[in-house]
Amino acid sequence: WGMVCPAETPEGQACGLVKNLALMAYISVGSPSAPIVEFLEEWGMENLEEYSSDMSKATKVFVNGVWQGVHRDPAQLVSTIKSLRRRGDIAAEVSIVRDVRERELRLFTDAGRVCRPLFVVEDQRLALTRRDVERLAMDDADAEAEEQQYDEEGNLLPSEVGKMKWNDLVENGKVEYLDAEEEETVMICMTPEDLEVSRVAAETGGAEVPQQQLADATATTKTGGGANTHTWTHCEIHPSMILGICASIIPFPDHNQSPRNTYQSAMGKQAM
Repeated sequence: WGMVCPAETPEGQACGLVKNLALMAYISVGSPSAPIVEFLEEWGMENLEEYSSDMSKATKVFVNGVWQGVHRDPAQLVSTIKSLRRRGDIAAEVSIVRDVRERELRLFTDAGRVCRPLFVVEDQRLALTRRDVERLAMDDADAEAEEQQYDEEGNLLPSEVGKMKWNDLVENGKVEYLDAEEEETVMICMTPEDLEVSRVAAETGGAEVPQQQLADATATTKTGGGANTHTWTHCEIHPSMILGICASIIPFPDHNQSPRNTYQSAMGKQAM
């Protein structure tokens, strides 16, 4: 979902074997694993050489498939590594997978993993704010017109002023790149409107959300899940981002029989 286009694939014997990337998919370029291993040793990972009988209950820690050691408090470790990644101290493309059932923590820093960006959700609200969106939409003239703030020594203060770029969203922890394996361990909401409905439902104990309160005018009145309300960790940027370039230029692809989108994805290339 979201990594490979479901429509853009050839017909015939190569069908489903030749794949095309979705619009926002990204292939990891790889980063060194040594700093990660060093960090783990500082943060309470026990070495395999100092084996004790109670280690069998601890969580195994793997870095790029190599068993590095064990850790007693994996939940705390995962939350620390994720917060470091969102702050930009660890490369954005590092994958953090905690397998609770197998008692394993798998970290990947290697190249060639397909990742895709998602909005980060904190306390059931998007980390992305209206101000961030305004700064993304700014042109250079608007950015220059805004007043920058300086301290007494004349150094530029970090503030919510000036133009913002995509990389700033990633570095500030508003957007996160997840690979296929990490995606299995998170809860992804389909739209910001669904996130809002879910949050309101959780606060009102699962009561129905009136039409006026829904941000999206096309949304129908939805009921909250009450005790079953999800705890979301991420939100889709847009559901149409599952499509590749050729399929994304088809008008109303959701009103077509699916092979028609596949045919048009192949034929559209001849018109370009």
